[in-house]
Amino acid sequence: MENVIDVAFHVTWDTPVFVRIGNGFRERIDGPDAALSELLHRWPSNGCPEYAAAKRGCLDAIARHGSPALARSAFIEAAVVAKVLA
Repeated sequence: MENVIDVAFHVTWDTPVFVRIGNGFRERIDGPDAALSELLHRWPSNGCPEYAAAKRGCLDAIARHGSPALARSAFIEAAVVAKVLA
């Protein structure tokens, strides 16, 4: 029998995080699903431990195995290291 994974795709943070990647516009990130999308598809550097921690935190928050607040904190740390926090 296959297991069903309960996923919360619409988890949001109380306070958004703003990033600016490259010469682009300032972007509002409202939750771990949007943060994960940025990390996977647009992030300028993915070799640092903060990137891995942010990705893991967002995945855990989406799958309800982790705290959205911890995912937000990890995402901010990764944004600071990548110099994209706006």
